[in-house]
Amino acid sequence: MSAKRKKSMRGKSRKIPVEVEMTPETKCGFCTNTKCCTYISQEIDAPRSKEDFDFLLWQISHRDIRVYKDEGSWYLLVDNACTHILPDGRCGIYDDRPQICRDYSNDYCEFDAPAEEGFELYFDGYKSLLKYCKKRFKRWGQRPY
Repeated sequence: MSAKRKKSMRGKSRKIPVEVEMTPETKCGFCTNTKCCTYISQEIDAPRSKEDFDFLLWQISHRDIRVYKDEGSWYLLVDNACTHILPDGRCGIYDDRPQICRDYSNDYCEFDAPAEEGFELYFDGYKSLLKYCKKRFKRWGQRPY
């Protein structure tokens, strides 16, 4: 390498390609958006009546709220990142993380495919849920319930 090239390389790191096999133990290192730590899902009672669905419409009207049905159960999804995610995407409280985080399995996670692709029903906002309500309840617009 020439003296000029050596001088221009000072202080700069060189990347050495390393082949790393993706396994459950290394998979999180390949993830760039820490998707599993950017939302919470809370199981809710299955909506059955027009009143139940009207309440869901109110909930989904709030910022960063989604609703989905998966494996027969209904969930409220709150799209809000964990406050312990470090700038590089790692967990800032890894050794003291809650049990639910410890129990999480990345065998098949959002890195492999977006979770919503497998949901029975998925509503990303007011309009999509309202459309479903109008289809499910032929007299949706008539009040009272």
